[in-house]
Amino acid sequence: MAVKVLIVDDAAFMRMMIKDILVKNDFDVVGEAGDGAQAVEMYKDASPDLVTMDITMPEMDGITALKEIKKHDPDANIIMCSAMGQQAMVIDAIQAGAKDFIVKPFQADRVLEAINKSLA
Repeated sequence: MAVKVLIVDDAAFMRMMIKDILVKNDFDVVGEAGDGAQAVEMYKDASPDLVTMDITMPEMDGITALKEIKKHDPDANIIMCSAMGQQAMVIDAIQAGAKDFIVKPFQADRVLEAINKSLA
């Protein structure tokens, strides 16, 4: 059975890049959210196996959304996506329960490595 993934990023282009990598590798993309608030709601509805979460977004940032999802599901698998230069926020995210992080622009092999590691 395919692993269900929720993609969260405020940039449609970034969501498309991740989705392309996932679909080519037989993952089931069950939803896409443009901000953290949407992500929390979609997580509750879709119950994905994994979430890729951008850190910097409008409405609700990725770290706040991560904490909200973890309240709902302490076992949630969430991988943070960050731009270069966001090390402090990545550390906050890992401390809040993120399994791993990937840096933009995305490298397909690194995305798959992070996903496989977090699902192991």
